[in-house]
Amino acid sequence: MITQHGNVLAYELAAANIDERDMVPEIAKNSKGMLLADKGLIRPELKAELARQNLDLQTPYRKNMTDSRSKETVSLMMNIRRKDETVIGQLVDRFHIQAIKAKDLWHLCAKVGRKILSHSVCFMFNKIANPDKPLALELLVS
Repeated sequence: MITQHGNVLAYELAAANIDERDMVPEIAKNSKGMLLADKGLIRPELKAELARQNLDLQTPYRKNMTDSRSKETVSLMMNIRRKDETVIGQLVDRFHIQAIKAKDLWHLCAKVGRKILSHSVCFMFNKIANPDKPLALELLVS
């Protein structure tokens, strides 16, 4: 989970055989407002459960679904979602989060935590140095 600017708020580690939709209520348990997600989180039961937690889950609809939201609203949501993809890309490309090798869960959690902390520190430094582009981490090295 990230802020609208791209700073990491929360994350959860789970086994590969666990559906990501089952993890969302745990990650978002202390959040309120709107939660933007990708099409993979379309599930009416999940939307209802998050509504009980005062969260409005919004996802893009599949092609066979009718969307009553305005095109401007959907476009704005997709622009915000693009930041999520940027953060995931940075964690993969710059911090190599997908290539962590650990022999036990404790070391895996510690290594993931350090990589996310490193991203957050870079984000904060870049927000100070380049307030209009906090996710452009390449500007820190110039």
